[in-house]
Amino acid sequence: EVHATAVVHPNAELGPNVLVGPYSVIGPDVVLEADVRLQSHVVIDGKTRVGSGTVIHPFASLGGEPQDKKHRMYEAKGSSDLTLTVGSDCVIREHVTVHGSTSYSDAPTSVGDDCWLLCGAHVAHDAQLGRRVVVSNNVCIAGHVSIGDGAIIGGQVGLKQHVSVGRLAMIGGQSAVDGDVLPYGLVVGNRAKLAGLNLVGLRRAGVSRSNIKLLLRVYRYIFGASACKKTGFAPALEYV
Repeated sequence: EVHATAVVHPNAELGPNVLVGPYSVIGPDVVLEADVRLQSHVVIDGKTRVGSGTVIHPFASLGGEPQDKKHRMYEAKGSSDLTLTVGSDCVIREHVTVHGSTSYSDAPTSVGDDCWLLCGAHVAHDAQLGRRVVVSNNVCIAGHVSIGDGAIIGGQVGLKQHVSVGRLAMIGGQSAVDGDVLPYGLVVGNRAKLAGLNLVGLRRAGVSRSNIKLLLRVYRYIFGASACKKTGFAPALEYV
């Protein structure tokens, strides 16, 4: 169902039971899989594919050109390459922006299945989000950032370019992250530092108590070294 006020390019591909709400705009290279629901005033552009069952709320913008001065300074990729993929059963809330990949990138910007992108969040070019990632309100994810499955990014967090966030990590609200976050880690602050392991996330993920204790032992062994107590990052190998 396409609302009378929506603008859908004739070359766009819409799967079964797709809903396009009022005043939404869909570009020529967009693919919407089955049961995708776009509420009002949604813009999807670029070579973008949205997975089945994903719901996109008002004023979200997906697939726009990257905010990167190097973009288009290099030869563009082949005409069939996607610039943004969004997985199945995602929830994308109001005023979220997700940009397509740069012309010099080998892979599209990617959001995995079952992700939640909450109000006002920004996912920049070439970012890679795994499955079940939660990106809270007003988070800024810079270009080339990688986020592992099940990670939770607290509200108003900023992630620097090329940062890697491990699986099931938790980043506390208003943190400024300029270093990699280890899997299962809990970081907080400006600049963000490790504060332990994401014990709540581990329990919710069904990790056994014995394995959590083992993870804690390894964490304390590595990050208890004097070389990293001040910085919150892993010590050099000679200290381990």
